[in-house]
This record gives sequence, structure tokens and C-alpha cells, in this order.
Amino acid sequence: MFLFLVDGPLGCADEKLDAIELAPMESSSGVEGAQQWASSSGVQARVAPVSQATARVRSDRPAAFIVAPGVETEFGVCGWILTVLSYLLIAVTLPFSAFFCIKVVQEYERAVIFRLGRLMPGGAKGPGIFFIIPCIDSYRKVDLRVVSFDVPPQEILSKDSVTVAVDAVVYFRISNATISVTNVEDASRSTKLLAQTTLRNILGTKTLAEMLSDREAISLQMQSTLDEATDPWGVKVERVEVKDVRLPVQLQRAMAAEAEAAREARAKVIAAEGEQKASKALSQAAAVIAESPSALQLRYLQTLNSISAEKNSTIIFPFPIELLHTFMAKTSASS
Repeated sequence: MFLFLVDGPLGCADEKLDAIELAPMESSSGVEGAQQWASSSGVQARVAPVSQATARVRSDRPAAFIVAPGVETEFGVCGWILTVLSYLLIAVTLPFSAFFCIKVVQEYERAVIFRLGRLMPGGAKGPGIFFIIPCIDSYRKVDLRVVSFDVPPQEILSKDSVTVAVDAVVYFRISNATISVTNVEDASRSTKLLAQTTLRNILGTKTLAEMLSDREAISLQMQSTLDEATDPWGVKVERVEVKDVRLPVQLQRAMAAEAEAAREARAKVIAAEGEQKASKALSQAAAVIAESPSALQLRYLQTLNSISAEKNSTIIFPFPIELLHTFMAKTSASS
């Protein structure tokens, strides 16, 4: 990879390029070829190998860019005059000017420095001590810690035409302080607004049953979507959790009535199955007792034993049904 440092316009009437990125050259004569191209184009340029592959094209109009290390930023004649005067003022007012030049950022913070409105090369500063020129430098501190916020409840129409209110929690952090300052006005506010729209868009394609049962899959899908959308802003979405799915009161009553009816139906089926099994067991027991006449007497004694344990004053005397049949037969014959 080779980095061109161009001192003049490169065929562009509306912008001036400070650095351009060239594709890697396969041949060993890449440097000579680049120099010949620069001389034939009529621009003054020097070719230098770049170790990092993150060189970007920088222009005066707003765009997503990263300043490559080692690139000298052009401030113009007025800029250099102001810079020299600022250094002279700092030297004259020492040691009092040191209080305004020395800044400190915490371990979880980074400082993005701008000099005369241009981003300083080298990336964000920190943690620790860094120096600025008070007259021409300005800086912004960026917190790199994980931030959490509640997504307000969103009224969502599900795929099966059910209106529900869903809220969630999003955890994110600033992964690149320079991009988060230069590419977006307020990274935190933009992420919050994007989380609301993403929640509505994703849950709008789900049914009510999927919302209630597949919360983990919905959270993962929302996290990947947010992370991909906020990557150009220097924001990393760590985690997304769906907190609550609130249903309308009428729908809750209808679902409760449906669930109660389903439970009653299952209870009736279970009771019927129990009676069927009990009747089969009684039929088998009656068949066993019918095989032995003494088994019925033993069953009678067992019943007396169990009753006498609770009600000692109660005496049960079984009356044979056969005597009634005999008596009824004699009465009908005499009549």
C-alpha cells in the first residue's frame, strides 16, 4: 500500500485532496510506477509506504474519514501565522500558560482534538496527560463506558393484527471516539432514536405468539441490526433485551377465558379416562371375587374393620339380596 501526499489539486475543481489511497501493487516496481504517474499528471507528490491499510481520502466536504498517521494537515498561511503566535504567547506566559495547555482524561475517556477546525492526526488522545494550544485548539471528551437506556413503550401492530406495547433495554458503548465525534452530531441520541424504529420494524413482522415465546431470537436480531447500522457512527451495541410485552385488557380477558376453557376441557377428559380405568379395574375385581364364595365374606370383614376404626358405634349388617328375590317370588306366586 502506498500513500500519495498531493500538494496541488488532482483534477477536481470543487475540492482539494490531501491524501488518496492506492490499491496494493503486485509488481516490485510499484513505487517507480507511482512516481511516473504523478509526474505525468502534472502534480507534485511524494510516495511513501504506509504500514496501516486504513488510509482514507480526505476532502473539505463532510464525509466519513479517518486521518492516517503521519499525514501533515495543511492550515494555510493564516493558520501557520496563528500557530506561531500561539506558541510565542505560550512561551512568554510560562509557567502560567502550562495550566491551560496540560489536560488530563480518565482511563475510560478519550479526547478528540481539533486545531483550527481540522481534526488532528494520530487519533484520539488518552488516557492520561495530553497537551493543547489554548488559542487554536479545541477538544471533546468521549466516554467509552457502556451506556444503557430504556426504549419507550412502542405501540406495535403485529403480523396477526394484534396491537401490543413493547419496551426494551439497549446497552451500547463508543468503540471509536474520533468517528463518533466527526460522523454524527450526537451518537447517543441517534442510537436511541434508531433503537425505537428498529424495534417497531422487527416486531411488526412477528406474530403475537412469536413475541411472547421467541424473545431471545428477537433480541439477537435487533442487536445485529442496530450494530450494523451504528458501526459508521463508532458505536458498538453490546446487548438488547425485550423487557415487557403488554397486551390490551380485552385481549387479556379473552386469552384468559380461552385458557380456562381449555383447562376445563382437559380436566373433563382426564376425569372420564379415570372413570373408564376404574370401571375396568372394578370389573376385574368382581370377576376375581366371583370365583371364590369366601372372598365376598372376607371383603365384608375388611369393610367392617375399616369402618370400626372411625365410627365405633356404627354396626353394619349386610342383608343378602338372594333372600329378597326368594320372598318376592313367593309373593308373586300366591297372588
